[in-house]
Amino acid sequence: MTASAAPRLVHRTAHLRLRLTRRQARRCYGLLRSAGDVWAWLLDSNRQRHQQGQPPVAGYQALCRDLTQTGQFGELSMVGARSVLKRYSDAWFQAAKRRKAGQQDAGFPRRKRALVPVRFYHGTFQLVGTRVRLPVAKGQPELWVRLARPLPYPDADVRAVTLLAEGGRLWLAVTAAVPIQQHDLDPGRVAGVDLGIIHPYAVVAEQAGLLVSGRAIRAAPANDLPHHPSPASIRYH
Repeated sequence: MTASAAPRLVHRTAHLRLRLTRRQARRCYGLLRSAGDVWAWLLDSNRQRHQQGQPPVAGYQALCRDLTQTGQFGELSMVGARSVLKRYSDAWFQAAKRRKAGQQDAGFPRRKRALVPVRFYHGTFQLVGTRVRLPVAKGQPELWVRLARPLPYPDADVRAVTLLAEGGRLWLAVTAAVPIQQHDLDPGRVAGVDLGIIHPYAVVAEQAGLLVSGRAIRAAPANDLPHHPSPASIRYH
């Protein structure tokens, strides 16, 4: 298949709750806390460089070199630690870009966090049905977790998983690259969509319009409403 004939892909992310034993949950929280330690180490290192009059280290490759000299952070694997470095580096350069554009209130990463999400890329984790093996540091026992529901994407399309804590629970954000479905739409016809709070959707196309009333949805009995996935369980970007 030629490059021009290859299907266009879009990345979608679904947040899936984890079903864990107490030991599994304790180990997962340990990974997030260790990621928080990596984040704190990054902040403290650059703060010390600033006090000594040295330039900060924010490039991903340079941070990886520093990490190899620091040692191990609990059960956190090198893959997981590098995902924290990537998050820090991206945040630092985004702030620098905004400041260069004149946004002087753009802040560099300075705030420490107790729990920091850990991202694992394709080839570093294993999917078996609703079970996922997350990478851990060498010498540590394997860490398998179970999803509360099946993946909404084929296993072959999954590109990354992110362990995170939200609302007092542990989640796995699963990112997949799925083909864009072609619906033979007319490119000459354009519709404007406005997302609101009281009225969730308002769509206008040429002389036609559609308004979904939020008040009507809240007033309807629960049994009369169609079933849709919860926004907290599926998020797209």
